[in-house]
Amino acid sequence: MGIKRPEEIEKIREACRLSKKILIEVSEFLKEGLTTFDVAEFARMLMEKEHVQSAFLGYMGYPDVICISINEEVVHGIPSKKRYINQGDIVSIDLGVIKDGYMSDCARTTAIGRVDSAVKQLIDVTSDALTRGISKVKAGCKTGDIGWAIQIFVEKHNFGVVRDFAGHGLGKNLHEEPEVPNFGKPGTGVELKENMVIAIEPMINLGGPDVRILSNGWTVVTADGLPSVHFEDTVVVTKDGFEILTSVE
Repeated sequence: MGIKRPEEIEKIREACRLSKKILIEVSEFLKEGLTTFDVAEFARMLMEKEHVQSAFLGYMGYPDVICISINEEVVHGIPSKKRYINQGDIVSIDLGVIKDGYMSDCARTTAIGRVDSAVKQLIDVTSDALTRGISKVKAGCKTGDIGWAIQIFVEKHNFGVVRDFAGHGLGKNLHEEPEVPNFGKPGTGVELKENMVIAIEPMINLGGPDVRILSNGWTVVTADGLPSVHFEDTVVVTKDGFEILTSVE
């Protein structure tokens, strides 16, 4: 299941490097007064500059090159000329690119100006949860080991772990097996093998874990209307650990 050849990993590595480079530039571009459409157009320009295609545009009918989700929007926010970024917002950018037929996927959440201390903590905890989940990756571990590491850390801080969406394998397709939930029990789930490529992506809510999908059929929001944070990296499983492919180092 999902084991990649070395030459495939090299192509995914390059796609991931470029997607993280673009993600950082887009995140630094964010500011009050921009529309989410403006941000997507900036991302589109960067993708053209790097000679890559969006992995999201057209995927199951998705209409734009990135997902941009604000505040209570968990994931899959659609760029709009009518949606403005304001001071105190938190903005999650999720993007992937296609390079030589192979996919990448990464995400980060950025605060616009000063935010409430609880929201700042939510951002920090979600970022740390991603690091803790990745730290469990090695050949022979189970997806439940990753989910458990994320879940116990997040719930210790009394935040909600979204259970309706999960990380995933990727390669020539944006979503492949195995599914990588952000909750679970140690020793359960799919066993990871050397040279599997997976995206790990905690989606963590300030309040409860429940979510709903808006009438546009895409945008996922928290059921209680409280903010949500999203971080994601793509990694390759190695014999003794992992390599983060979505790295600019």
